[in-house]
Amino acid sequence: MISPGPNLRTLREKLGLTSGDVETATERLARKHNNEDYLITAGRLSDIETKGVIPSVHRLYSLAIIYRREFGEMLSWYGVDLNQTASDLEEFVPPRTHFSHALPNTAKIEKPIRIDPDFDPRTTLNFAPMIRQWGAVPVAYLQQLSKKDYSYGYIGSEDLTMHPILPPGSFIQVDESRNKVLKGGWRSEYERPIYFVETREGYTCSWCTTSREELILLPHPLSPALPTVLPAQETEVIGQVIGVAMRVGELQKEENNAEDHENRQ
Repeated sequence: MISPGPNLRTLREKLGLTSGDVETATERLARKHNNEDYLITAGRLSDIETKGVIPSVHRLYSLAIIYRREFGEMLSWYGVDLNQTASDLEEFVPPRTHFSHALPNTAKIEKPIRIDPDFDPRTTLNFAPMIRQWGAVPVAYLQQLSKKDYSYGYIGSEDLTMHPILPPGSFIQVDESRNKVLKGGWRSEYERPIYFVETREGYTCSWCTTSREELILLPHPLSPALPTVLPAQETEVIGQVIGVAMRVGELQKEENNAEDHENRQ
């Protein structure tokens, strides 16, 4: 495990900087941002390097700038790994459906970069053993490949509108270019478009239909939620759900949640 203090001192010395140089540089940052929290005196720097003193977020940012290191990397030296964001999000599920702004901020993700040539996408199997090599890819690179009108949402723990198709705790990908409610053309409930909708009460996902000046939110038939009729001017269809990531193997837990929700009605 990295020892932050000694490692910071090594970085400083490799750059040929004295403690006074760091203090001078942080004074400039403090003046630029009009915030003394960015300032690191020579004495405070000594405490950080030799006594295990943990710098504030502003001071750690100053050091990242001066030492030309990525801020997230320096956070990881103190036990805050931004690449764990996705798994940490599973530890708590907010009750309401919402936009998810956490995942795009992760520095890197692991993706498969070499797959077994015998892999057959037509069959159901355990995907992990087919991956021969994983690699770290900067999210900024992936964002360049993705459409700019995609956004991401998260189904809240109390939002059972599209249960069981979209159970609580699901991450969704939304195509904002498809924000017009279609009137037909699907052959089954699995083909019917699901929309990510913002109302005065927050966000939700549902099937939709329109009637004059109204937007009607239609839940799944197995959901305890009821259809909702809203004035069109009080709602906004953000876009159509085109992708979903969900946990499996917890259907009983979700069914219990659905029953509890229904009992509260």
